[in-house]
Amino acid sequence: MSIQEIEPQLSRMSRAEKAELLQRLAREVANVWPGIEKTAGVSGGEACIVRTRIPVWTLDNYRRLGWTEAAILENFPSLRAADLVNAWAYVDAHTEEIEQTIHANEGA
Repeated sequence: MSIQEIEPQLSRMSRAEKAELLQRLAREVANVWPGIEKTAGVSGGEACIVRTRIPVWTLDNYRRLGWTEAAILENFPSLRAADLVNAWAYVDAHTEEIEQTIHANEGA
């Protein structure tokens, strides 16, 4: 997709939507995700919630299985609501990575 193709859509966006898009683009360009880290030797180097060894793909998989955020937080007491916000932002930006990891771990 080119910038010329995006411009008409951009002009129809609200200021709030543009601000959200800008934040997502900045994170993507910098490849910095608040509250998410990849550490060699921890959970296979997968993206995890900081302070934990809980992989983002695991949380997304539970969400796909129908777990509510409340259920996830109840079953992972070390998590905070902000952790889920960060996880979902990471999932949105790294859909293919998350899909592949879930698929790879289905048979494990």
